[in-house]
Amino acid sequence: MAQVLVINPGSTTTKLAVFRNNEKIASENVTHSATILNDIHTLVSQIDFRLKILTGFLEKNDVDAKELDAVAAIGGLLKPIEGGVYQINDAMVHDLSSGKYGKHASNLGGLMAYELAKNYDIPAFIADPSVTDELTQVARFSGKKEIERRSTFHALNQKAVARRILNQKGRVYEQSNVIVAHMGGGITVGAHHLGKVIDVTNGLDGEGAFTPGRSGSLPLLPFAHYIQSHQLTENEVMEEIVGKAGFVSYLGTSDAQEIEKRITAGDEEAKLCYDAMIYQIAKEIGSQAVVLKGQVEVIILTGGLAHSDYLVEHIKPLISFLGDIEVYPGEIEMEALNDYAQAALKDSGIIRLYE
Repeated sequence: MAQVLVINPGSTTTKLAVFRNNEKIASENVTHSATILNDIHTLVSQIDFRLKILTGFLEKNDVDAKELDAVAAIGGLLKPIEGGVYQINDAMVHDLSSGKYGKHASNLGGLMAYELAKNYDIPAFIADPSVTDELTQVARFSGKKEIERRSTFHALNQKAVARRILNQKGRVYEQSNVIVAHMGGGITVGAHHLGKVIDVTNGLDGEGAFTPGRSGSLPLLPFAHYIQSHQLTENEVMEEIVGKAGFVSYLGTSDAQEIEKRITAGDEEAKLCYDAMIYQIAKEIGSQAVVLKGQVEVIILTGGLAHSDYLVEHIKPLISFLGDIEVYPGEIEMEALNDYAQAALKDSGIIRLYE
């Protein structure tokens, strides 16, 4: 029975799990003090700190690292690559550690996995990273020659949930047309065509619906005037798009549950804002239906916001004419990483090369 360690670091958390075949035998979501992380001056410098936490997790759960068969980690900001499973190699480690394509806590996953795998002479993998790029050429056009649309989205969860839902329906992901809306702190909506995400909203670049803390697409001329009048730096512009926008901008909080409580208490402003986000998500789903030429087998609502009965009940009437709707709240990234690692251990032919 293959035993796999899964690592998923976030900005203030490290999710850890150990699987024996498909059974999760241990898991923990460790929260880190922002004060402690701020004292560690660079992202890469956090590796030793987080590896100590990982070692403690294994010891606490009586897992002998020498008995691990593989390590799987969330993919960080790498160059655009197709979906699938990749063995972590020197080229990937270089790009993650240097921040060549961006610096994000998810970069630590591959670096931690590589260190552990090197110590115990086992393979380390990533799969379906957020930079998964399967866009058609026409989808890359932005309207400005110097700027190309990029594919950055919740690839791992979108693909994993789509596979799971389709499997339950007796269908095959690689033979299906699906729209997946991942709705959380970031919202991305993808058109999945025969196993490829041929178009998707890039939540990191400010596309699509606004979210609890992000702006989504903005009218460009008014925003350009806003930037100029406030004399914003590039980093400050990013903060305006991610962190100071969405519900935060309109209602002063990114807590969707708090906003739903306000709605229940009769807050009309909160209701209008929440309904506007739902409206925008529905519009994005509609646009991806056009990408799939109306041939949509199922629309899947997933991510943390899919737990909201209010959101689900109000979005369904807007999109039900497009196809069947399935709701899969939360995410299954840890399980998906284990699935990929288990498959790679059985068939090395599916492992892709990062170069």
